[in-house]
Amino acid sequence: MMPSPDRQNRDQNDRGPMTPQGSPPGNNGHIQFNGTMILWIVMGVALLVWLIFAIWGSPSIGSSGTKISTSTFVNDVTTGKVCSVTIQDDTATGVLKTGTGSDPCVNGQKFNTVIATPNTDTATLLGQNHVPYDIKPSSSNSAGSVIGSILLNFAPILLLIGIIFWFSRRSSGTQQNLFSFGQSRARLYTSGKTRTTFADVAGVEEAKVDLEEIVDYLRTPERYQRLGGKIPHGMLLVGPPGTGKTLLAKAVAGEADVPFFSMSGSEFVEMLVGVGASRVRDLFEKAKKSAPCIVFIDELDAVGRQRGAGMGGGNDEREQTLNQILVEMDGFDPRQAIVVLAATNRPDVLDPALLRPGRFDRRVVVDRPDRAGRQAILAVHSRDLPMGDDVKLDIVARNTPGMVGADLANLCNEAALLAARRNLDKVDMQSFEDALDRIVIGAQRPLVLSEQERRITAFHEAGHAIVALMTPEADPVHKVTIVPRGQALGVTQFMPAEDRHNYSRGYLMARIAYGLGGRVAEETALGDVTTGAENDFQNVTNLVREMVTRWGMSKRVGPVFYGSDREVFLGREMSLGQQREFSEHMAGIIDEEVEQLIDERYQYVKNVLATNRHLLDAVAAALLERETIDSTELQAIVRQAASEQSVITGR
Repeated sequence: MMPSPDRQNRDQNDRGPMTPQGSPPGNNGHIQFNGTMILWIVMGVALLVWLIFAIWGSPSIGSSGTKISTSTFVNDVTTGKVCSVTIQDDTATGVLKTGTGSDPCVNGQKFNTVIATPNTDTATLLGQNHVPYDIKPSSSNSAGSVIGSILLNFAPILLLIGIIFWFSRRSSGTQQNLFSFGQSRARLYTSGKTRTTFADVAGVEEAKVDLEEIVDYLRTPERYQRLGGKIPHGMLLVGPPGTGKTLLAKAVAGEADVPFFSMSGSEFVEMLVGVGASRVRDLFEKAKKSAPCIVFIDELDAVGRQRGAGMGGGNDEREQTLNQILVEMDGFDPRQAIVVLAATNRPDVLDPALLRPGRFDRRVVVDRPDRAGRQAILAVHSRDLPMGDDVKLDIVARNTPGMVGADLANLCNEAALLAARRNLDKVDMQSFEDALDRIVIGAQRPLVLSEQERRITAFHEAGHAIVALMTPEADPVHKVTIVPRGQALGVTQFMPAEDRHNYSRGYLMARIAYGLGGRVAEETALGDVTTGAENDFQNVTNLVREMVTRWGMSKRVGPVFYGSDREVFLGREMSLGQQREFSEHMAGIIDEEVEQLIDERYQYVKNVLATNRHLLDAVAAALLERETIDSTELQAIVRQAASEQSVITGR
C-alpha cells in the first residue's frame, strides 16, 4: 500500500534535478532569501534606523563641555571671562578664557548652561558686555528632528505589530496572514497528481469495486447526467484504523485524474466561534471552482458526532461546523461533479443527518483483510526490499491473522531493520519471524531468571502446548518459548489453520482448555501455583462470559442476549451509572454458569495432563534445554516421548 518504484521516480523527477553539491539548480552557490529571512532583515534595518534617528534627532547642543550654573554664567559674562556663546532653545554653550598666552580664547574651556526662554534677556546681557554670540534655530524645527520624533514615537509600535504578524504566520504552519483563520487548510493535490491508483491498494477488493463507479462518474459525468441519474455526492469509508481508507480516497482521485482536497475533521474546529463554519464554506467554494474533484474529510467523527448528546450537551462551535457541512452538501448542483469522501472508524456515533440520502448515504466497508489480502498487501510493501530466497509471504500472511495494512507495513519495515542490524544483504524469513514476535509479543528482555523460575515457566508453557495438542478443534501450536518478551516470562504461540469469522462452541471450549493449561500444569508438576496465570484467567473469564451472555451457549441461561452494547462515549447519552437490563437473580445465574463452565474445563485439563504427564515432562525438559521450540520440534518431542512411554508400559 505504497506508491510503486516508478511512481517514486516520477515524484523525484518532478522536484527537478539536483546539482552535484546537492543544491537546487540556479543557486550557483549564492544565498537564497526566503520570506522569513527578508522579514528579519527588514526588522533589523528598521531598528537600526530608529536608533540612528533617536540619537541624531535629539538635541546635541549641550552634549559637550562643563556644566555650570546660570548665576556663574552671568557672573563670568559681566567679568569678561567669556569668549563666545552659542544659544539654542534653553541651552547656551561657549568658551571661557584661560588667562594664559597671547590669545586666552585659544584652547579655552568649553561650558554649557541652562538659560531662560525667550533668549532676549541673555542676548542683551551678552551685547552689553561685548561678548560675541550666535542664536541657532530651534531643534524641533529641523527635518531630522521631525523624522526622529516620528520614529521614536511610532517605530516601537510598528516593530511590535511586525513581530506579532510573524509569529501568527509561524504558529499557523502555513504562509497565511494574521486574518486567515476562516480559510480552509485543506491540502490540495491538483490534476490527480497524488500518483496513487488502485494498483497501490491491496487487500480491499470489495471496497475498490464499490468505488469504481465513482471513478467512472468523475471521468465521464455527462454519461450519467444525460439520463438524469445522480451519483451520490457523499460516500463514507468505514473500517478499523489502518485498513487503508485514506489511501483508497487518494487512489480514487488518482484513477479519475481529478483534484483531491484532503482535510481532517479536527482541523475545522478552532477556539474562535464561527471559524469552523467559515472553513467549511471556504473548502467547498474551492472545490466548486475545481470541479470535477474529490473532497476528503478524514476522521469525520471528530466534527460529525451526534448533536446535543453527551454529558452537558454538545459543543456549540462543533455543532455549527457540522450544520455548515450539512448545508453545503445540500447545496450541490447536480451538474457539478463533486464527490465528498469521508473516513471514520466510529460510524455509530455520527449524527443521523449526515447519513440520510443526499449526503453520506452510501457506506463502503474497508474491513480487515483475509489471508489472501494480507499476502497481497505484503507483496506491495515488500517489493522495494531485497528479499531472501527463503521468504514465503504466504506463511507470513498465515501467521498474521487480524492484522491490517498498517500493521503489515510495520512488519515489513521491522524485518528490514532487523536484517540491517544483523548486517545481512537480504531480508530473510527469520527476520520476518523475529519482527512478528517483536510486534505481537514484544522485544526480548535481558532478564536473568533463577533456575526455579525457569522451571516454573517451562512447565507453564508446556501445559498450554500439551493441552492444545490433545484437545480437538484447538489451534495448532506454532512456537513455545521461555525467553522473556515484553511483560511475559514465556509465550505459547498458536497459528490458526485458516481465518475464522464464526466460532463454534467446540472451538471456544478448546480455547478455554488450553488457556487453563498453564495453571493446571504448575499444579500437576510442581504441587504449587503462582501468579503467572493472571492474564490467562482474565482471557478465559471474558470469553466464558461472552459465551453465556451474548452468544447463547449456556443451556441454563438460554439463547437470550444479556450483554450491553452501550458504550460510554461523547457521541452517546451518558448516565452516571451503567444500567443493567436484567435482574439480580439473572445476574446470579450468569455468574454461576460462568463459574461452572470454567470449573468443568479445569477438570478436563487436569485429566488431560495427568494422562499425558510424560509428554508434559518431556516438553518442559526440552524448553529448559533449548528455551524455544517450534511446531516441528514439538511434534518430534511428543512422538519420542510417546514411544518411550510405550516401551516402559509394554504396550
